[in-house]
Amino acid sequence: MIQRSEKIDSFWAYNTKDLPPNRQLVLLDNVQFIYELALAQLELQSLGARCELTNGLRAFELLETEDDESLRKRLAYFKFVKGKYTDYFQIIQKNRTRSVNQYLTHWIYPYKGKFHPQMIRALLNIIGLEQGDTILDPFIGSGTAGVEAQLLGINCVGIDVSPLCVLQSRVKTESIDVLPPILKWKEQIIKGVSPSLFNLERKTLDDIISSIPDEKTKNFYRMVKLVAISDNARRGREFSKAFLKNLDLMIDSVNDFVEISNSLNLQLGKMSIKTGDARWLPLENVCIDGIVTSPPYSIALDYVTNDAHALQELGYNLSEIREGFIGVRGKNQSRIELYNDDLIRSLKEMYRVLKPNKYAAIVIGNATYLGQTVKTVEFTITQAEKIGFKLVKNIDKIIFGLYNVMQKENILIFRKEKPSSFDGVSNV
Repeated sequence: MIQRSEKIDSFWAYNTKDLPPNRQLVLLDNVQFIYELALAQLELQSLGARCELTNGLRAFELLETEDDESLRKRLAYFKFVKGKYTDYFQIIQKNRTRSVNQYLTHWIYPYKGKFHPQMIRALLNIIGLEQGDTILDPFIGSGTAGVEAQLLGINCVGIDVSPLCVLQSRVKTESIDVLPPILKWKEQIIKGVSPSLFNLERKTLDDIISSIPDEKTKNFYRMVKLVAISDNARRGREFSKAFLKNLDLMIDSVNDFVEISNSLNLQLGKMSIKTGDARWLPLENVCIDGIVTSPPYSIALDYVTNDAHALQELGYNLSEIREGFIGVRGKNQSRIELYNDDLIRSLKEMYRVLKPNKYAAIVIGNATYLGQTVKTVEFTITQAEKIGFKLVKNIDKIIFGLYNVMQKENILIFRKEKPSSFDGVSNV
């Protein structure tokens, strides 16, 4: 692991030089925004550490802690804890991209509006989730919350109306279970991509993928194909070359996931990711220990149009599937009204399934539609508190990685307080 870090010291986020004093906790080099410092302080508090920020604003003096080892294994924004590397610092070195946020399987498929994984890890700590607890992300999207929960040993229920989101989330979290069969099928798959005179059976790529008996292995190769289709549609790259390149990168990333899990002795969380509707969750009442999610920015970003090539490849009619997506139905003012109605219903469902005195972290931002600001943040706070949530934190967050669709979003942390009539409704 240390040899690996030395090889990539040229990438500023991975600098391994300058070991700190023994009692210091040192922030990762890529921590550069005020909201990140705020989250770093909150996760320290949640993990029982009493610290004092030093004058350099890059380190904390550790005054008191319940468990040094727990800090090293869980913290998201720190490189060192008392002179030893954190698990997270070692995890992010398993990266096949040039983006510090796309380590392990996070990079797979170019999904717009992704969560920042470091922020998600911090939020899981801040809302007090422990190994073996269960979180819910009712808008699982690209699966970021699933991967980060898995790494911390937290079980995750992920729901999404998009079959593309469900597929990529499953591939990112389940492929580590089937690395040997993935490798076993690689040669056959390559024959389907690059047929030759020696391939007498002339099986197509789709034929070979369809013949794979194990669903997780089959999903992996379906995802490789979708990434290659995306590279072709978005970047004009030749399909077969893109497929073969991404195949190797994806296998390497899954292998990295396996290696880091073993070297750090991680007890990975269990994943349950399925197609569903956030407005009618297929879950019992009060069964969830915490929620971390971000409702779709569909008013600002049309997810159906953006991923049309992948959804069509999966066999879906775009007009039909659009009707199930929150925020893309309707036009003009009716579109906003439908989005608001759907958001209220989703908040009620989150309240229903969350256990009392537990937390829901919702990342959301105001969008611009038809030249007007849609005040989704204020609307969410008002409606959540009407349902019975209490807002305990509201943190401004600078957006990066959303193609400048939006400039800022808010991290809203709610606690489920009073009993509600919504507790008595089950959709199972």
